[in-house]
Amino acid sequence: MLAVTHTAATLGIEGFVIRVEVDISQGLPAFLLVGLAEGAVKESRVRVSSAIRNAGYVLPARKLTANLAPADVRKEGSGFDLPLAAAILGALGHINQTRFGTWALAGELSLDGDLRPVKGTFPMALACREAGFQGLVVPTENGPEAALVEGLEIRTARTLRQTGEFLNGTGDLPRGARPAHGASYPVEDLSDVAGQQSARRALEIAAAGGHNLLMTGPPGAGKSMLARRMPGILPPLTPEQSLQTTKVWSVAGRLDPDAPLVHRPPFRAPHHTITPAALAGGGAIPAPGEVSLAHNGVLFLDELPEFSPRVLETLRQPVEEGRIVLVRSLQTFTFPSRFLLAAAMNPCPCGYLGHPGRPCSCSPWQVQRYRARVSGPLLDRIDLHVDVPPVEVEALEHGSGEPTAPVAERVARARDRGVQRLSSLRAGGEGRPPGSNASLTPSDLRRLPPAGGGARRMLARAARTYDLTARTYHRLIKVAWTIADLEGQDRIGSAEVAEALHYRVGERRGESSLESG
Repeated sequence: MLAVTHTAATLGIEGFVIRVEVDISQGLPAFLLVGLAEGAVKESRVRVSSAIRNAGYVLPARKLTANLAPADVRKEGSGFDLPLAAAILGALGHINQTRFGTWALAGELSLDGDLRPVKGTFPMALACREAGFQGLVVPTENGPEAALVEGLEIRTARTLRQTGEFLNGTGDLPRGARPAHGASYPVEDLSDVAGQQSARRALEIAAAGGHNLLMTGPPGAGKSMLARRMPGILPPLTPEQSLQTTKVWSVAGRLDPDAPLVHRPPFRAPHHTITPAALAGGGAIPAPGEVSLAHNGVLFLDELPEFSPRVLETLRQPVEEGRIVLVRSLQTFTFPSRFLLAAAMNPCPCGYLGHPGRPCSCSPWQVQRYRARVSGPLLDRIDLHVDVPPVEVEALEHGSGEPTAPVAERVARARDRGVQRLSSLRAGGEGRPPGSNASLTPSDLRRLPPAGGGARRMLARAARTYDLTARTYHRLIKVAWTIADLEGQDRIGSAEVAEALHYRVGERRGESSLESG
């Protein structure tokens, strides 16, 4: 007897449909599973056999062969348990196969026949809808996540027995309820940060244009406080961004079961002991790493030089391209990773180099060695470098700074200006969706309104004086455009370029001298 059910799995963050074929024949009792199954999929033979018996069905001692097609794609995860069990019961005649062609199944089975949730239900449901299935049966806990997909009927089950009765038409399953709201995250307010006007301004520019930011200052100056308040001033995710970020979090198993839709920019702050695989993603079948979990949000690296150089160098591709490509022997996996990089570091190992009140105990060699842990190519990809000095007592006594709400409004207006300008530039052209100013390409920059004569001379003088790379030169222009958007200007001038240079080469280098001559 042959029976065929369908399920879905994920490859990267995309779902694809899998055909589960089961044949039961005469011969020595055996359970053969083929189709490039890995890890948890191979172990499903034990779970499925026990679950079928404990659910009250009879499993005769026969030769059982199961195939997962397509056979040339690796299969990983526990979501194959339910479709395998249903196919076996269909081949034995315990379940009517009428609905097998229109309903897909996904779920992990416990030994007693109960269903457990699985990862990646959201992209799996999308794949089932695109393949034309009427509906998808998932564990109860995965119901709200799968129900995010419109145009696909979602039913939730708690046990294998319930699923069998539904497929036989003798019982019904509750519909998956689409959550009424998305995931909510506590947002810390900028009013908690006293003083630090220059750093606050840099934070606003970074949020408005999607620019990377590095804050350098002594311990306790407020670097971490500022970074953790950045999600509050970022605009909510667009529907497309929300969809893609929710896919990543679904595959990683990080979604809130009660509010699975990610509609606010995520904030990730991994510890400096993180490994390259945990940051970039890894495994035989790679799972998303921190750079992908931060997609469309903020990746905050505190104590930047304390991270392993191997870890930091993995950031080059995602920072530059907005994606990370992981190559394995049989497949290549691409994960989105377009994030705003916010980093913080001390000026030296002891943290007090240049402090007005506390002497530094580090030798020049120690300072040089400490700073060299962050490579030049990575620093070249960071648009805003800002010094965060110690907070004056008067600022602490004066009270709170500007709250998050008005800053978020300015950022939203600036983002809108940038998106509208970029949309008009790319209309009928490259076909890429508009993004923040940080996503401007060199061809985009050439098509923008030219800078004023004074601004162009300042840029040229800075390029010669500081030996700026082409990447740095273009990033300076992008930051200047963000500053112009914040000020409501339609082109960049000397003031915008001067401020962008201030955050790039630092006030100690005297960029004001570039204005002369």
